[in-house]
Amino acid sequence: MKPIVKGMFARSLAGHDKGRLYVISDVQEPYVFLVDGKIRTVNRPKKKKLIHVQPDYEMTDAVRDEDIRKALKEKSCKELKED
Repeated sequence: MKPIVKGMFARSLAGHDKGRLYVISDVQEPYVFLVDGKIRTVNRPKKKKLIHVQPDYEMTDAVRDEDIRKALKEKSCKELKED
């Protein structure tokens, strides 16, 4: 199993945001901090337990909110095309 690191995409498995795609901004076992660039910005990440996220081992180097939004949009479009 690969380690979960900053910059990976992750999908929420539990909670009101179930199914939502995020970027991992920080990892502090047993938690990860998730950002989406809109509601959950770099300054206000969502704290979630590792067992409640499904990491996608694809990486992004986005660090600004605008770049994160763009990366998430591209990833979502790519997933739709694959289905």
